[in-house]
Amino acid sequence: MSNLVEEEWCSLSSLHHKLATQPVIKSFFQYFLPTLFGMMLMSVNIVIDGIFVGNGIGAVALASVNIAVPVFSIIISIALLIGVGGGTLYSIAIGEGKYAQAKSIFTSAIVFVTVMTAVVSGLSYFNMEAIAYLFGANDETMSYVLDYMGILLLFSFIITWETALSIFVRNDGGPRLAMMALIVSALFNVGLNYWMIFILKMEVKGAAFATVIATAIGLIVLMMQFFRKGSCLRFVRMSWNRSLLAKISVIGFPSFLSEVGVGVFVIGYNLAMSYYVGTNGLAAFSVINYLHTFMFLAFIGIGSSVQPLISYYYGAKKEQMIQETIKVAEMTAVLLGLFFFIIGWLGADYLVKVFGVSSDDITRLATSGIKLFFIGYLFMGVNFVYMTYYQAIGQARPSIIITICRGFVILIAMLFALPYFFDVYGIWLALPITEAFVAIGLFVFVRPYIFREV
Repeated sequence: MSNLVEEEWCSLSSLHHKLATQPVIKSFFQYFLPTLFGMMLMSVNIVIDGIFVGNGIGAVALASVNIAVPVFSIIISIALLIGVGGGTLYSIAIGEGKYAQAKSIFTSAIVFVTVMTAVVSGLSYFNMEAIAYLFGANDETMSYVLDYMGILLLFSFIITWETALSIFVRNDGGPRLAMMALIVSALFNVGLNYWMIFILKMEVKGAAFATVIATAIGLIVLMMQFFRKGSCLRFVRMSWNRSLLAKISVIGFPSFLSEVGVGVFVIGYNLAMSYYVGTNGLAAFSVINYLHTFMFLAFIGIGSSVQPLISYYYGAKKEQMIQETIKVAEMTAVLLGLFFFIIGWLGADYLVKVFGVSSDDITRLATSGIKLFFIGYLFMGVNFVYMTYYQAIGQARPSIIITICRGFVILIAMLFALPYFFDVYGIWLALPITEAFVAIGLFVFVRPYIFREV
């Protein structure tokens, strides 16, 4: 196919053409609804993995998998670093009508993510035992940790390819296909977990192989985008452009930081609970953290939805449509946060019971914690909108500042200061106050500037 025919294929037949003509609110929900469903399904999938391992193998195996989970986070971080950065530049290029450049960006990003995965996974694989001890493994859990970690590292390129390609598929106008890949992967993961753990008796190795195989199947589903009419995703001859790779890394760095911030959040809350409350506090936080996984991924879904839209509009110089996208995303984030807050306030007792908590003390701590912790959701979504906005237009620095403030500096300061004055209530309020501070700052100092500039 000639370059001219390929460019006509991209420009005239794809969803990108629709983005330029249809109402912003329609475009937003075309991306948001499938992305939200996919993200929520991903969170359910995480919980199901734990249920299979815990019931099929035992508590030690479950603890071992949890110890190895940071390795999975590291792998995902690599994919987000390159996928989000590359996907943003890809959409901007499409919006500018530079289809050859878009294909070059896609090719470079996939090669880059492959090389990075090989380097990080290779170094980690040959130092697994030391890493396992660093993550908290002991003599009882070590064999399980190494079994699970080893398989993830050996096949890590499948995970990074699937994650990065999913981002590019959404940016190429395929949010539904990205959702279908997640659905298929989740269903296969459940089935394979049962088969390998309960039937084949492969223990932790079975859980790891189930994750890898299910991810590979999801990757195959995503590859259908290459054959869809209107797709601009094509591999081309790559020239090693250090400037492009650096730009991809800079733009994707806030997403990398956010993934790291999740670990900081968990560690910070665990340490605070352990110091001020003890074991019961840790148990109460574990309940809230499971619930938080659902809510957090929903807000990530909002960010993942607006990024392709804003990047395309920015490249196409459609400033008014950027403004409309931000307004629709803000309203969606506030309404979703209000919905979560009401659920937490009215249904805290029921939510705790779902996790089988029998201790009155843990129930009391978790119930009060939910009512306070969920206040943060009124502000969290708005913060994600502005973090994503700056990434989407290729300005990483403001996004990095927002990410560092809400995920590191202010949160850690609140976890140190508030419990001193308010005991356990201060711990629960650390995240809500952090998110509120950041949101107020964005509305006072950033929002007027954005709407003036665009």
